[in-house]
Amino acid sequence: MDQMIIRCLLSLTLFFGVLGAARAQSPKPVRVLVWDDQQPEQAKAYENFLGNALADHLGKRPGIRALSVNLNSPEQGLDSATLDATDVIVWWGHRKHGEIKNERVEAVVQRVLDGKLGFIALHSAHFAEPFMRLMYERAKKDAPKQIPEAERATAKFDFSAPLKRNLVNRDAKLTPSLEKVDGVWRLTPPACVFPAWRADGAPSHVTTLLPDHPIAKGLPVKWNIPQTEMYDEPFHVPTPDAVIFEERWDKGEKFRSGCVWQVKQGRVFYFRPGHETYPVYRQAENLTVIENAVRWVAP
Repeated sequence: MDQMIIRCLLSLTLFFGVLGAARAQSPKPVRVLVWDDQQPEQAKAYENFLGNALADHLGKRPGIRALSVNLNSPEQGLDSATLDATDVIVWWGHRKHGEIKNERVEAVVQRVLDGKLGFIALHSAHFAEPFMRLMYERAKKDAPKQIPEAERATAKFDFSAPLKRNLVNRDAKLTPSLEKVDGVWRLTPPACVFPAWRADGAPSHVTTLLPDHPIAKGLPVKWNIPQTEMYDEPFHVPTPDAVIFEERWDKGEKFRSGCVWQVKQGRVFYFRPGHETYPVYRQAENLTVIENAVRWVAP
């Protein structure tokens, strides 16, 4: 009897030891915050807003927890406690970029720079305040590499030019750009925009340029998006570390539609497809891109 008890105790010890080790080895879930300005036009494609649809999808994927917030959430959904409990922000913004409080923008940006937060900008979030700030930070880092090597040790830089949310002509000087004035290299910030767009719902044709990149995992080399808005190059952003996807349209336009940057200690991903009135983020391929990107940009 004593031997039987000993065997049972040993078996239980072994079981709970294995269980404890498995729990210790299981990765923590990626905590995702989906930020959406919730423009009413979204109802044409998403009955309960695009951000809620994305958060609902991501939250059903293994190893991901997702929360959807908006401008009407406390502290615009970007309070410090929420950000501290977030690994990745997925940002959808359209016409209310300027309504985000500066201190909340800086709270997001600083966490990305410190490597505590990954940032994903979707479609018209090219004009989102956090994305523009992060692109400016990357442009500042890149600036010394763009001047003659002999000047780098002693060069003076002026990074004081403010960010502006302006449109550009096709013949506009590409930004970010450097110009030497009175011995000082002045940086013109990235405009984070492009010269042409067309919201006619024409299909786009996506090519996976880097099939071995983690964000491209499980995706075909080519796929079509039946309805989307067109953006046309050049995209006024710092040179990406990698361009994973390219989109083309039948009228000849093209765009670097999946770009990644390291910005100090954080990762940033921009994914171009979208329009609030088309169900772009109900399509399996595009949802796979977002899921893969969430896992890749997470600290």
